[in-house]
Amino acid sequence: MNLDPVQVMKGQSNPKDPTAAPVTASSNGDGKGGWVEKEEFDQDHLGLTTKPLLPKPENAVTIAVSSRVLFRTETEQKVYEQKGVEEYLRYQVEHENEPFAPGPAFSFVKALEAVNARLRELYPESEELFDIVLVTYNHAHVGVRLINTINHHNLFIERFCMTGGSSPIGYLKAWQTNLYLSADAEKVREALSEGIAAATMFMSNKLTEVSQTQLRVAFDGDAVLFSDESERIFKAQGLDGFFQHERDNEDILLDRGPLKDFLASLGKLQKKFYAKGHRLDCPIRTYLVTARSAASSGIRALKTLRAWGLETDEALFLAGAPKGPMLEKIRPHIYFDDQMFHVEGAAEMGTVAAHVPYGIAQKHPHKKSLNTGK
Repeated sequence: MNLDPVQVMKGQSNPKDPTAAPVTASSNGDGKGGWVEKEEFDQDHLGLTTKPLLPKPENAVTIAVSSRVLFRTETEQKVYEQKGVEEYLRYQVEHENEPFAPGPAFSFVKALEAVNARLRELYPESEELFDIVLVTYNHAHVGVRLINTINHHNLFIERFCMTGGSSPIGYLKAWQTNLYLSADAEKVREALSEGIAAATMFMSNKLTEVSQTQLRVAFDGDAVLFSDESERIFKAQGLDGFFQHERDNEDILLDRGPLKDFLASLGKLQKKFYAKGHRLDCPIRTYLVTARSAASSGIRALKTLRAWGLETDEALFLAGAPKGPMLEKIRPHIYFDDQMFHVEGAAEMGTVAAHVPYGIAQKHPHKKSLNTGK
């Protein structure tokens, strides 16, 4: 299976999860009948009579999302590639009253908003919330269509960063971004090099429906939450050497990986729910999904998380078994992995997967015939 960033899915139904959001294959702004009457932001689900105030960046968990992963923009991208920037801008203005369809990050963003609603119920004055920033290389001319689309889909996104073709990385740092999601792998690598947690988003040809009431985030371990130290040992010494290294160093903490701080941000918000007696019905749930073996190499990973003061709600040690079937059962809003082999496997099973281009695995791609135990 070959994936391109933001490959389009066709919606599928899964009646097994009563909390799952319906998946619709809406237009990409191509059809004249695609636009319905625009809605104002719906405060009812927040229990508010006015739009909630935005938190200060230093207090929030800031999620920067590119327009190409929040919405489906394949048609517009083709116009740009085939006809150039002027025709692209003209096309956007001519179609600014037609909404973009949801993209791979859409359900994730909706889940962030659902968590914010619960947080505001418990802590009305708190600014410790998710803050969503729409980041786009687009010229400001395209802003009208993006605003119209956000209102159409009833999203609460007030912060925009429209760079007119310039790199957004400096702005991401100014926003104190906790996570950056993009379809541009080069910009994702640039963000990672600047110490910003980032991933390239992918989709497959089918969708597993996801919860509307609980944000579910799944992480690989090595080169995602942890450094790529153990992967380097495997590449140099093979599987037996990897297992021996992990046993010898089980009391030595792994170094941090690129998404460690994002997991910490999720954990900080989880604890706010725990403090109000909502551990069992917390609207944030996290998962460690690793190909490590539990007995042979799992102890070091768990000890590292514990020493960091972090935890995942569930930990799955698969000992080299495929991750896709497990992720299909978890139904996360997003799954992070450093190896395209696992991203592709997840996408084949309908999971929205994101690639973290970090570590030695980027130089030595994982082969489908090989299970490292990583």
